[in-house]
Amino acid sequence: MNNFTAKAKKAHEGDKVFKYSVVISFVRLCAPLWLIFFLYCSCTRGVSDETPALITWSGAYPMAILQPGNHPLWFKLTEEGPVHIETVEDITETYALVPWPHAVHICFLEEHNDGIVMVVNRYGFLSLSPNDGRERGIALYRFSGGDFWQQYSVGGFVLYQGNPAAVLYLDDRFITSDAELPQPRTWSFNMNSNAVFPLNIPALQQFPENELWNIDILRPANDGLIYYRIARRTGPEPRIRMFRTSDLSNTFPNGTEEISIETFYNSTPREREFSHPSLPPLPEGFVYTGIARTGNSLFAAWEEQEDFSIGAAGFLVIKP
Repeated sequence: MNNFTAKAKKAHEGDKVFKYSVVISFVRLCAPLWLIFFLYCSCTRGVSDETPALITWSGAYPMAILQPGNHPLWFKLTEEGPVHIETVEDITETYALVPWPHAVHICFLEEHNDGIVMVVNRYGFLSLSPNDGRERGIALYRFSGGDFWQQYSVGGFVLYQGNPAAVLYLDDRFITSDAELPQPRTWSFNMNSNAVFPLNIPALQQFPENELWNIDILRPANDGLIYYRIARRTGPEPRIRMFRTSDLSNTFPNGTEEISIETFYNSTPREREFSHPSLPPLPEGFVYTGIARTGNSLFAAWEEQEDFSIGAAGFLVIKP
């Protein structure tokens, strides 16, 4: 489409290495001068330890700058990231339906810092935010978890101390897997690079992976509290426990409450339909699963659904 611009930008690092060579054929004649020079260099090194002379630039770079208009920009999701397509009708017959814990789809989405943060199952994070640089539009960033994330399902998403945080778990309800429990299991990203990184959350670290604890649900509820479920389905003492807290830096029992299964499921947010007059109709079997705004553009996640399975999935961006 004419209003779609995708530019791959390589991160640049500015390095300058200065080499000095000194001819010392007259060292003996210039010994006093060399002593002064040595003392000067020693002082200079002391300053550079605190203030590095070489400054390395790093930062996340967008995979595309989107320029949405009245016609939607469509993207489908793959294990390698989002791919631009002309229309959703182009892919209605190309994807096999897969049980949702193993399907690539946008499982959580949140408006955050004037942008949108998405967690993509089996992939990593995506982010959209206004681009105020020389090329105006919406910057699309991707933060891939690589082969590690492809082994696991995303069990939850929260904002922890201002950081987007997704928790991974090993799903064995639909497909038997030989993979170990994810370690680390809680991940985040920031705009310093396009890499994801582990995030330590005290409430979850209290139940370590090496003791076979699998955290398969982590979510905020309408009451302002955060709920999570941990399960140990193998080993000498199989057990499932559920907790809620107002702050994930709390550990049980300090500021965290263990709750019953009824209390846990009664806190589940109710499912709702997502619609907006600017959103185009979807083919039969497809639904919108989330809507958010960034700048003056509207974002909507969509997927193909059948019972507990998901086929094609992706998102669109449009200016309403």
